Amino acid sequence: MTGRGVDQILPHPSKPELYESYVDSALDYVAMAEKTNGPIPRPVNFSYIWGDALAELDRMAPAARIINLETSVTRNNVPDPKGINYRMHPANTPCLAAAGIDCCVLANNHVLDWGRVGLEETLSALKEAGIGAAGAGLNLAAALQPGVIETARAGRVLIFAFATADSGVPPEWAATATECGISFLPDVSDAAADRITGQVSSLKRSGDIAVVSVHWGGNWGYGISRRQRSFAHRLIDSGAVDLIHGHSPHHRKAIEVYKGKLILYGCGDFLNDYEGIGGFEEFRSQLVLMYFVTFDPSARALISLEMTPLEIHRFRLRYAGMDDVQWLKGVLNREGQAFGSRIILQGANRLQLGWEPS
Repeated sequence: MTGRGVDQILPHPSKPELYESYVDSALDYVAMAEKTNGPIPRPVNFSYIWGDALAELDRMAPAARIINLETSVTRNNVPDPKGINYRMHPANTPCLAAAGIDCCVLANNHVLDWGRVGLEETLSALKEAGIGAAGAGLNLAAALQPGVIETARAGRVLIFAFATADSGVPPEWAATATECGISFLPDVSDAAADRITGQVSSLKRSGDIAVVSVHWGGNWGYGISRRQRSFAHRLIDSGAVDLIHGHSPHHRKAIEVYKGKLILYGCGDFLNDYEGIGGFEEFRSQLVLMYFVTFDPSARALISLEMTPLEIHRFRLRYAGMDDVQWLKGVLNREGQAFGSRIILQGANRLQLGWEPS
């Protein structure tokens, strides 16, 4: 979530005016964060927000770097009337390039916060920066197209992205044959899963890894519905989908390995401007994870998942302390117990996923 308050500390901040009932300026989010954790320099360079995450990216050197970009990237000043409107100035797009992002998932409940004009500019800004996109497009056919990452080590990574109504996406944001929008899922039914797997199967080649990225569920709570789990399993049962990348809740949720494939039901936020906002402290959403997935495309199975715990502090990522790492380990173990997953501490600041065979 590089918009709103985070955008204000970058080199080219948008106009700060907001249309929320809570505050009327994005600068208020900066002030709340500074009141909580101390001064934030302004302007910062484009790499500032990533902090210690950059060292982890250098260490792991992933072949593909995928994020859910939950903001509009636009100069448009006409907000959608939904009430909370995130935007980042297009001139701040280099902050994404600073972390070497390959693909931004755009099927979420903030990408059209500044209307269809804002989405069109978002798509243009990412294209100009050489960053792929998935889950939104100038029409329905484009929105359904996957993001494609060519890797030097194996085949391609295909990212198919969707958003559901229960994540706060207005149905009218759905792309149509003639209008830009997102790839919208009215439900997570068997029929919806079958439509997705048919699309994946039609585009996937031998050696490709297919990721389905889905924005689903509310902001808070650890519950995973029977319908969500059935949907994820059906995608994998098809033999076409290799990994489920779930997001929308502001904190981490349970992890499952099903038939050798990884299901991340909720990755949690990674960057946001929530420092200083009260409520829901029990979820400790300032603690975030980097998910490093190693997958064998020939065996079509997960090899490992390593996670690096970080903390958002002054709109920047830093390594989490050991007490926080232990807390994250305990929460993920508690929530993963019903899914046959367990978390193991590796060294001083890394977590490893263990699992029982399906």
